[in-house]
Amino acid sequence: MIGLVVAGLMQAVVPQACTAALCDAERLHPFVDRLATAQGSGEPVRIVQIGDSHTAGDQITGSWRTLLQARYGSGGRGVLAPGRPYAGYLTRGVTAGMSDGWSVNGIFGGAYRSVGAPPIGVSGYSLTNTRPGAAMTIAADGPAQMFDRFTVCALRRPGAGTLTLAAGAVSQVWSLAADRDEGACRTIDLDAPVSAASVAVAAGTATITSWATERRGRGGVTLSNLGTVGAQFVHVRRTDEAVAANELRTYAPDLIVLAFGTNEAFWPGFTPAGYDATLRADVSRIRRLAPGVPILLVGAPDSATRTPSLMTLGGIASPACGAVPTAAPPVVRPGEIVQPLPAAQSSGWRPTAALASVQAIQRRVAHDLGLAYWDWARAMGGRCTAHRWVTDPAPLMRGDHVHFTSRGGAAIAQALQADLDAAITGLSAPVAPVFRR
Repeated sequence: MIGLVVAGLMQAVVPQACTAALCDAERLHPFVDRLATAQGSGEPVRIVQIGDSHTAGDQITGSWRTLLQARYGSGGRGVLAPGRPYAGYLTRGVTAGMSDGWSVNGIFGGAYRSVGAPPIGVSGYSLTNTRPGAAMTIAADGPAQMFDRFTVCALRRPGAGTLTLAAGAVSQVWSLAADRDEGACRTIDLDAPVSAASVAVAAGTATITSWATERRGRGGVTLSNLGTVGAQFVHVRRTDEAVAANELRTYAPDLIVLAFGTNEAFWPGFTPAGYDATLRADVSRIRRLAPGVPILLVGAPDSATRTPSLMTLGGIASPACGAVPTAAPPVVRPGEIVQPLPAAQSSGWRPTAALASVQAIQRRVAHDLGLAYWDWARAMGGRCTAHRWVTDPAPLMRGDHVHFTSRGGAAIAQALQADLDAAITGLSAPVAPVFRR
């Protein structure tokens, strides 16, 4: 059915036309065409989502993965950061483990090292070890995530060591020594699905940048969540272009989803002009690394803060939910006592003043640069939805008014897929929040 309506979709959708919260859906035509082939045989349809903690936590992407794989079949777990790059790292669908002694370099936070650290690839992390026998393991949590293709990407460098890759009964020794620094990937294809694989340092120094598990020849979908907690899109520039480009060629995504904006909206140094410029540059960089791959830009979701200094931008306060803007922003200066907000605005939680600008810029840049755009906040129900989602008897958001519960993640995934379905079939759907009391 999907394949039959693509031509009609291309004819019917005009620039910036929106079906529910999804705009410029015709730009996803190559992905939609591939999705029509997902059931049956052939290579899986691959979605790679790059984002912040909403992506890293896999509440939303995991629920979306479940929806897609229930409909089209499982193509495997997809691409992940190797091993366990930080405490609390989640790998829904598979379980990752590693021995002690791995040195981590990441694009943001405590893992980021600006000088002398190994290059980073598309996963946002690189892990290095010099101890023979140091190992990483990955195991499927159930039959749906068993795999017959295991790919490992690493750094080849002068003087680098040797890895041993093992999956099922197959074991390969891989020398990482090279004349110059470069990213490289090695794939093991198996005759039958297995539930576990491993990578071990045989000798010398080895740096691993990503790995992936897939099912071959049976179609299906993979959805890779490559997220970094606390990151803004600009931090993806800390990946090495040659390494990331090689990985993207190897993993061959059919759709790239970019899901940032929350941390930008909470950044005290945010300026609309600066964000517009960096967003355009960062989107262009991803396009350069993965030429021809359609991109879906996901707008920042609704969220809220109780920090007074984040409630103003350019001298204008973020209006309280149900109230009007005020020109008397609660700016905190050294030695100054913060005055209470007017009674109509004293609920405590409100969107950051930058959030509306972030969302408007994302929508404009997506349209200007030829991306599809999904208005996440609109799908939730619009401005000030976050507090309702937190206070619902069965909460959809956590108490920080930023992150989602498993129920909320499932609701977001369902809303996104419903908007994609409506756009694909050319049907107009009424705009309605996914939240119901």
